[in-house]
Amino acid sequence: YQQNPKTYAIVKQLLAEGNAGELQKYFSSRMEFGTAGLRAAMGAGISHMNDLTIIQTTQGFCRYLEKNFSDLKKRGVVIGFDARADLSSGGSSKRFARLAANTFISQGVPVYLFSDIIPTPFVPYTVTHLKLCAGIMVTASHNPKQDNGYKVYWENGAQIISPHDKGIAQAIEENQDPWPQAWDDKLIDHSLLLHDPYAMVNKEYFKDIQKQCFYRNINKETNLKFVHTSVHGVGHKFVQLAFKAFDLSPPFAVPEQKDPDPEFPTVKYPNPEEGKGVLTLSFALAEKDGARIILANDPDADRLAVAEKQESGEWKVFSGNELGALLGWWIFTCWKNNSRDTRAIKDIYMLSSTVSSKILRAIALKEGFHFEETLTGFKWMGNRAKQLMDQGKAVLFAFEEAIGYMCCPAVLDKDGVSAAVITAEMASFLATRNLSLSQQLKAVYDEYGFHITKASYFICHDPEVILQLFDNLRNFDGKNMYPKSCGRFKVSGIRDLTTGYDSSQPDQKAILPTSKSSQMITFTFANGGVATMRTSGTEPKIKYYSELCAPPGNSDVEQLKKELDELVNALEKHFFQPEKNKLQRKTE
Repeated sequence: YQQNPKTYAIVKQLLAEGNAGELQKYFSSRMEFGTAGLRAAMGAGISHMNDLTIIQTTQGFCRYLEKNFSDLKKRGVVIGFDARADLSSGGSSKRFARLAANTFISQGVPVYLFSDIIPTPFVPYTVTHLKLCAGIMVTASHNPKQDNGYKVYWENGAQIISPHDKGIAQAIEENQDPWPQAWDDKLIDHSLLLHDPYAMVNKEYFKDIQKQCFYRNINKETNLKFVHTSVHGVGHKFVQLAFKAFDLSPPFAVPEQKDPDPEFPTVKYPNPEEGKGVLTLSFALAEKDGARIILANDPDADRLAVAEKQESGEWKVFSGNELGALLGWWIFTCWKNNSRDTRAIKDIYMLSSTVSSKILRAIALKEGFHFEETLTGFKWMGNRAKQLMDQGKAVLFAFEEAIGYMCCPAVLDKDGVSAAVITAEMASFLATRNLSLSQQLKAVYDEYGFHITKASYFICHDPEVILQLFDNLRNFDGKNMYPKSCGRFKVSGIRDLTTGYDSSQPDQKAILPTSKSSQMITFTFANGGVATMRTSGTEPKIKYYSELCAPPGNSDVEQLKKELDELVNALEKHFFQPEKNKLQRKTE
C-alpha cells in the first residue's frame, strides 16, 4: 500500500536487488526523539525523515499534548518550516509541516501554520505571543543538505527539556498506525482550524525587537556598510526587514546565496561556524562594495557569524565567544545608559552555557548584575530565562559559543535576525567613536580580563571507542581515579556531568543536572585553564572547549595564547590519544 510513490520505489528497488544491508539501515531502528526533536536524512524507512515518520511523530506529539493540556483545542499549536527539500524521496520541510498540521487539525486542534518559509526563532516567538500550547519548526538548521529535522517548543516558548522528550517518544511508539486521512493534507486548506500567522508575526516581531534599538539617529546617518549572507537559507528577507526597523540602510546581500536553495550549491557545508570557507563570496562582495562588516546567518537564521576587515586588510572572523563578549558588553551598556527599565541591577541576569566563555561572569562581577551558567544548548538557557522572568527578573542576554545569541526577551531561543541588526547598531555606534569591533573587543578584555578560548573536535563513528575513551579518563590513575595532570599541566578540579561527580563541591556532587546518556567531563587546571570534553547530541563528534581567563591588567595576550595552545596540545595527546583511538581531526 503506497502513499508516497518515491519512497515506495526506493524500498521496492532495494528488495528487488536483495540489498539486505541497505534495508537494514532504513528499517532496523526508528529515529530517536530527543530534546532536540528529530534530526536525520530525508529518505525511506523509519530511520529517516519522510511522510510516514512525520505523521507518526506528530500523532505521538498530539496525544502527549492532549494529555498535558486540557485547553489544547482552544489554544492550539504553531508550525513553521524552512526551505529544505529532497528530490529523490519527495520530502520537503513544507510538505512535512503540512502533514503535521493535518494531523493536529484532524483531532480538532487549531493550527497556526506559516504560509511561507520563516526563521526558526519565529516559532518560539509565536508560541509566546499567541500563548499557544506548543510549537514545531521543520528544519535541520546548518546540517548537510540531505538532512531535515523536527524541533519542538513547549508552551513557555523554550525548547523542550526532559522528561518531555521521553514522554513524546513513548507516545510516538504508541501511535504508529496512521490515522484515517493522515496523508490527505489538502483537507487543511478548507478547515476553519487553520490560521496563517505570517503577516501578524512579520509586523509584531519587528515591533518587539525595536525595544532593543537605542541609537536610531546614528543608524540613519552611519556610513558603515554591511554585507549579509543567508547561505541559501531563509534569512535574507527578514534581516532586510530588521535593518529597516532599526532605520539602517539595507545590507548588501550576497546575490549567489540570498535566495533559498535546498542544494546549497556554493558551500560544502552550510554552516557559518566552519569559518572562512562559507564566507568566500561574502569577502568578495565586501571588497567590491567597500563594506567593512559581514553578517552571516545559518540557513534557518537562528545563528550569526560576524567578520570585520582589519586595518591590515585581513578579515577577522569573530568566534562565538568573542561576539558573545561584545554583545554582552553592548546590551548591558545600553541597559545601563538608556533603559527605562526601573529594576535594580540585582534583578538583572545574563546566561551562557557551561562550555562557553566565562567573560559574562567577569563583567557581571565587576558591574553587579547576576550571571548564571547552564548546561550546553539553548533549551537550558531558554527554560532558565523563563523561570527568572516569571520571578520578575530581567534576562538581558544569553549566548553559546556555537554562534547562538538571545538578545531579545520576546524570543527564548537563539535568534540570528535580532542578533544581526543589534550587531549592526553596535558597530555603527562604535564607528562614531572611531572604534572597530576588534578594538572594542580588546577594550572589553582590558577592562574585565582577557578570556582566550579554543575549541575543536574529533570525528569518531564508533560509539564503543567513545565510551572507552571517557572510561579511560575516569580510571586514568588506577580504578576510579581521574587524571592528576595532563602533560605538564596539573589538574586542580574535575566535574563529570555524566556521573554527577564534582570535586569542588563539599559533598562532591555536581550542581548542574547530569545525564548518563551523554559524556561530559570538565577539567580545571592549576594555571587557571578550563577544558571540557563532551560528545555531541546530533553528530558523531567528540568536542572539546578550552579557556584561559586572566584577571584584568594581565595584558600579555601572546603569552596567554601560547599557554592555551600548549594546554590544548597536551589535552589532545594525553586525553584524546587520536592515534590509538583512530580519531579523525577536524579539517578546515
